[in-house]
Amino acid sequence: MDISRRAFIQSTVTGGTVLSAFGFDVTPVSAQAKTLKISRTSETRSTCPYCSVSCGVIIHTLGDKAKNVVPQVVHVEGDPDHPINRGTLCPKGASLQQDILNERRLLKPQVRRPGSDRWDDMDWDRAIDEIAGWVKKTRDATFIEKDSNGRTVNRCEGIAWAGGCTDTNELNYLVVKTMRSLGVVHLENQARV
Repeated sequence: MDISRRAFIQSTVTGGTVLSAFGFDVTPVSAQAKTLKISRTSETRSTCPYCSVSCGVIIHTLGDKAKNVVPQVVHVEGDPDHPINRGTLCPKGASLQQDILNERRLLKPQVRRPGSDRWDDMDWDRAIDEIAGWVKKTRDATFIEKDSNGRTVNRCEGIAWAGGCTDTNELNYLVVKTMRSLGVVHLENQARV
């Protein structure tokens, strides 16, 4: 009997029974294996953050309903009810759990000062103050009030903004209003209001 590795792993359905390559019923094992990784978990529907296709994902977390337990992501899969991807995910979307649980994931702002060879952690308040200072300095230095013909344009070409597909509509709305009030013309996100 010549069985390839692929045929050995694959199962066939015969008369409602799942049979292995050797002909024995693997229905109970197959059913149990499908539920092991997500039993006792809570499902959260979300959107994949990688591109503007906005594929639907289901994130399974364990322990988020119990007291004194830190929730942990145990599985991420495509959402079969989502009209865009219908349960499928690209390789980046399929690896989403690894990004969530990555020990190298940044959880606070970092800055690399001029001439330094390393990144230093900083608190959020200081990061926001520094960003605001650089935005003001750049806007003041690059703001154009009138063009070469003397027409009022009030634009800032020294700042650009690129938004993401997982930003909420409310955030994108505020970003557009904020950037337009600064005179920013190089603006791209998912809400062009």
